[in-house]
Amino acid sequence: MDTQGTLQAGQRLARGVCRLLRSHDFATLDEVTPIAGLRVDVMGLGPKGEIWVVECKSCRADFTSDHKWQGYLDWCDRFFWAVPAEFPTEILPAETGLIVADDYFGDVITMAPLQPLAAARRKVLTVKFARMAALRHHAMRDPRP
Repeated sequence: MDTQGTLQAGQRLARGVCRLLRSHDFATLDEVTPIAGLRVDVMGLGPKGEIWVVECKSCRADFTSDHKWQGYLDWCDRFFWAVPAEFPTEILPAETGLIVADDYFGDVITMAPLQPLAAARRKVLTVKFARMAALRHHAMRDPRP
């Protein structure tokens, strides 16, 4: 059962981010691995095939310990940080987007710059996204391996 007590702060932020993106007609998945060694917190697939990546950071220490985020830029059209309202946003890189979120929703404060993916990479990511979503759905309906 998903109760606030069992979810970590970053997972609660991810839930709010997913609700925000869904309100903009994006399908979302959390904990997506575009390639080995990279795991993004939230990936959104928009109605026109656009891919957004959102990294959720619950506090300054969570952000300063993340040394892989620049590797995510090659795997999305737009890259955002999602943080709680009390987060010191001045430490975030200016060339990225900003979402302020909580457990239940969020707001896009700064739109991330558009860096369009190459067509071949977009296809690979879209297929990966679709397969991951279908496999997760199947596992919920039939949890046996």
